[in-house]
Amino acid sequence: MRKHAPSFEELVLENKKQLLQDQDALNKIEKRIEERKAKEFDLVTTGRKSN
Repeated sequence: MRKHAPSFEELVLENKKQLLQDQDALNKIEKRIEERKAKEFDLVTTGRKSN
């Protein structure tokens, strides 16, 4: 008999659990978010994109 293939939602939950246990991955994600927010802030305050 064939094995049950996980649904997309199950895969997302499994990935989320793994990420929450990986401090290095969380730090990388946090850094990327902070960089994006800084770029958005720069765009709003200066009216132009930063490189």
